Amino acid sequence: MKNLYLLLFILIAGCQSDVDKELKAGSWRLTLDLGNDNELPVLIETTKESQIILINDKERITVKDVMIKGDSITFQPPIFEGIFKGIFIDNKTIKGHFIKPSLDRVVPFNMQYGKPHRFKVGTEEASANITGKWETVFSPDNDADRYIALGIFNQNDQRVTGTFRTTTGDYRYLDGVIEGNQLKLSTFDGAHAFLFKATVTDSTINGTFYSGNHWQEPFTAQLNNDYELPDARELTYLKEGYEQLDFSFKDSDGTSISLSDSQFENKVVLVQLLGSWCPNCMEETQFYVDYLKSNPDTDVQVIGLAFEYARTEEKAFQSIERMKKQLQIPYPILLAQYGNVDKNIAQEKLPMLNHILSYPTTIYIDKNGKVRRIHTGFNGKATGDSYVKFKDDFYLYLDSLSAE
Repeated sequence: MKNLYLLLFILIAGCQSDVDKELKAGSWRLTLDLGNDNELPVLIETTKESQIILINDKERITVKDVMIKGDSITFQPPIFEGIFKGIFIDNKTIKGHFIKPSLDRVVPFNMQYGKPHRFKVGTEEASANITGKWETVFSPDNDADRYIALGIFNQNDQRVTGTFRTTTGDYRYLDGVIEGNQLKLSTFDGAHAFLFKATVTDSTINGTFYSGNHWQEPFTAQLNNDYELPDARELTYLKEGYEQLDFSFKDSDGTSISLSDSQFENKVVLVQLLGSWCPNCMEETQFYVDYLKSNPDTDVQVIGLAFEYARTEEKAFQSIERMKKQLQIPYPILLAQYGNVDKNIAQEKLPMLNHILSYPTTIYIDKNGKVRRIHTGFNGKATGDSYVKFKDDFYLYLDSLSAE
């Protein structure tokens, strides 16, 4: 894999001209080549300042880290490790690779200027309308990989938007089309590249979910507007005999921090299990940052425990510091694990928990140090009403803990 990175660098460097190219301002269509004729499209707007804005339905992700040298261009979405390295074929075409070094993943990409449509569609009208809630099962015939989800979709003519909620979080802002009985949805948030292709009726969806070019699985769904997922507050809990959480991990300065430190005495504490590679974690983190900014006098303390796939401690802390800078996180983020993000290994670091089912997971601790609630996953803004319900419940519950 290292030889591949070197080859890509040589190819890009070899194609550089003496004059730097310019990134045309306007609409672009970026496609990731997932193999086997599967193309994941993302809409992009570029500015005169050479900023790149990734568009997924209502979501806008601004990429400021853009460098152009000769015929080559590199750009890196905020927070995450993945980086695009490409070559200007002409002033309307860029080709290259999206690279995630720590995971040894390389995906070819192509950018075309003046392409304002996410998916190419013909004149065939949609034969079904999938607006509503869908009881969904991924990998239904594989007990090891099987998991449940709730699809939430809105359709307007051929266009479809929405997301899948799972017990570990949501699949972000999905955007796509139905042509005839064929559904296509995609999203790219800088870390996750998701593509869904399916055959639909008014009451069924059957298709395949692609995560980048490294994973695919079947899924099935049935229309069920009464369907709900298990309560996120009941999935993770303390083992019998435990009432408190106990840990000691280091921050980027090498200082060990634990819940017994004076800064957490007589305070309501949220312990957040997260990873800098995890978009749901980032959205939850932004939620906590906004809460603390809006409530400067709160006695609530937040502390993050990071589980990183970076191969070295140094690289892991670099990822953490990049995340803290990008999101302006005011609370400590400790490194709990690096080299992998295996949840079974992570649970060994916190053996009082029955399991770690999801990144993110948040543990609510009262002023006496007792664990009062554990919330698995995070329903982000793409989930609509679910996000609003979570936000309302969060504020009410923290107020009640603070008042004790």
